[in-house]
Amino acid sequence: MAIIDPTLLAPHHLHRILLSAVAPRPIAFASTIDTLGNANLSPFSCFNVFGVNPSTLIFSPSRSGRTNELKDTFLNVKEVPEVVINMVSFGMVEQMNLASTEFPRGVNEFFKSGFTPIPSDKVKPFRVKESPVQIECKVRQVIETGDGPGSANLVICEVVLIHVNDAVLDKSGAIDTRKLDLVGRMGADYYVRASGRALFTLEKPAGKLAIGVDSLPETVRMSNILTGNDLGRLGSLQSMPGTPEIEKLMTTPGFRAILTRHSGSKEKITEEIHKLGQSMIAGNELHAALTWLMAADQEEVNDY
Repeated sequence: MAIIDPTLLAPHHLHRILLSAVAPRPIAFASTIDTLGNANLSPFSCFNVFGVNPSTLIFSPSRSGRTNELKDTFLNVKEVPEVVINMVSFGMVEQMNLASTEFPRGVNEFFKSGFTPIPSDKVKPFRVKESPVQIECKVRQVIETGDGPGSANLVICEVVLIHVNDAVLDKSGAIDTRKLDLVGRMGADYYVRASGRALFTLEKPAGKLAIGVDSLPETVRMSNILTGNDLGRLGSLQSMPGTPEIEKLMTTPGFRAILTRHSGSKEKITEEIHKLGQSMIAGNELHAALTWLMAADQEEVNDY
């Protein structure tokens, strides 16, 4: 593996590495306003939600890595400690990208990028009408981490009101991720679209006592066929197959057929059963898959 010492890199080089490695990142399309009423709109991908009691969103309008200048967004929240964080869907990503242009201070990016400003209910900055979710926030604290190029400025926000477009809600009134169609920031000029085949689900193990990968037989853990994801799914089971289950499986025609087909070759028997087990895992037949995999490891198979 490549070993990288951040203290030996120029800030712009370290910036490229970290933003490529820590991805995808959600985008805070931040709307702010100065004391003269000038609106500003700019995207920031150093952003996330960090708690709900109190509600806490943090984004970072860092200093310019080239000029060390402070972002207009940062200057605005110091003057007027309020912000609207607009989420970015795929249908608005090109306009969002245009808004990231370093226009002179005081230029209204709403107009430059073609977005529609609409009044907020509890804060002064405008919302982006085209955004599917608009989050009105008060700025609780601003933390400046340094004064050199690329230094982060953490804007810690508290949510005071959320606006959600009806078009992205499901029948129960919850946000439907598939309808939301958000984009995320990757490294360099890459983005990712959170929709279609890019989406997948994982059942949370919270509240369930899983057996863990370490409980799996060594032949399963060291399999040349099974992947880390396969092992993770098997490790999420709450119980191991019992001896009666394994012995019963070994008497079935399907299991006996594999033994006959590869008589005298434990390696080929194991390979076929592990491939079969992998297909069962893909079909969410986890307990059955582990039963087959453990059956392949029995002494009777070695002697066949």
